[in-house]
Amino acid sequence: MKALLRTYMEASLILRVSIALVLGVVVGLLGGQDAAQWLAPFGELLLRLLKFLIVPIVLFTLMVGINQAPLGSTGRLGRKLFGYYVVTSALAIMVGLAVATFFAPGSGMTLDESAQVSVPDNPGIANVLLNIVPDNIVAAFVDGNLLGIIFTAMAFGIALLMLRNSDSHAALGERLYGVIEALNEVTLKVMSGVLHYVPIGVFAIVAKTVGQQGMETLLSLGDMVAVLYIALAAQLVVYGVLMKLFGVRLRAFFREARTPMATAFATQSSSGTLPLTLNASRRLGHARSLYGFSLPLGATINMDGAAIRIAISAVFAANVIGAPLDLISMAQIVLIGTLTSIGTAGVPGAGIVMIATVFAQVGLPIETVALLASIDALVGMGCTALNVTGDLVGTSIISRTEDKHTAQPEASASTA
Repeated sequence: MKALLRTYMEASLILRVSIALVLGVVVGLLGGQDAAQWLAPFGELLLRLLKFLIVPIVLFTLMVGINQAPLGSTGRLGRKLFGYYVVTSALAIMVGLAVATFFAPGSGMTLDESAQVSVPDNPGIANVLLNIVPDNIVAAFVDGNLLGIIFTAMAFGIALLMLRNSDSHAALGERLYGVIEALNEVTLKVMSGVLHYVPIGVFAIVAKTVGQQGMETLLSLGDMVAVLYIALAAQLVVYGVLMKLFGVRLRAFFREARTPMATAFATQSSSGTLPLTLNASRRLGHARSLYGFSLPLGATINMDGAAIRIAISAVFAANVIGAPLDLISMAQIVLIGTLTSIGTAGVPGAGIVMIATVFAQVGLPIETVALLASIDALVGMGCTALNVTGDLVGTSIISRTEDKHTAQPEASASTA
């Protein structure tokens, strides 16, 4: 037993996660609903552990990161990140439209007029922006308002940096910074322990998902699922081209990115995967002042996978009603989808909100959302993995442009 445990602990994390994914699919197909019900608590435990780490990791990493760089760098990074998010979201929608138009998913299907779906209200960009500033700092942490936590970390991180640079309170600021840095290191130690449980949780979540969905759901809307994954693969190619243009080494990138990608695929949670994404960025040698800011923000508002889902769903819905999209409608989808993918950040059921908002704007039937809901888990897995990948790609690209501005990057850390 000890030898088996030692072998497990010494194996690379990506190998363990990959084996867990395969075993999860097999057990889910063979065990069905019974396996799903029995394994559900083990998957829920992983999600709880990852969410347990989100607040301290975002708070301490961002505060320490801000204090690693000159005060003026935060605004520069913010402008670069927002530009990246807008450009890649628009590219993702265009890729999705091109792939879906070529393969025409939904052709020959009919619309079930009796189908209904509950769509959460779209809060709009204005409310999302207002929610960045929490009216109660404690509530932001209790509710897991990631944008609010990021704002709090930035506000106190900048204040700490100003304190350290002041003439009268520099010593006090250094002592406080030492405490924050120690808390950050303690959080990373806890994370290294959680990483050992990740493969077990991934196995349970995949087995549960496959056991509940089964092959019938996949086969009934197989063309839609297949087209979406083709579009996701095409977006990965786009990422590769962008990284090559900026001098990012692709082999090194995917060697470190594959673990958070696989975990995001299983958990369907960008924010839940954040501890692993931050760890991957650190191992890639990115400056802490960059990834401590870019990755928590990206996990909240950068959703290229969701953008592709909007495009595929729109073409699917248009084909179901026998009215293929024209160029003007496609242009509308690119514009509205890009804004919506950012404007619905952090909203429960954000995928449904985005699709429903775009459908309403271009005149597509909302009833098709109910049809798409049956494959929500299968679609969400791939989209979330691409969301996380897009965050890491953006951080890698901006890291290359920030070499002359940022402090020396952290040394590559080893993980299980």
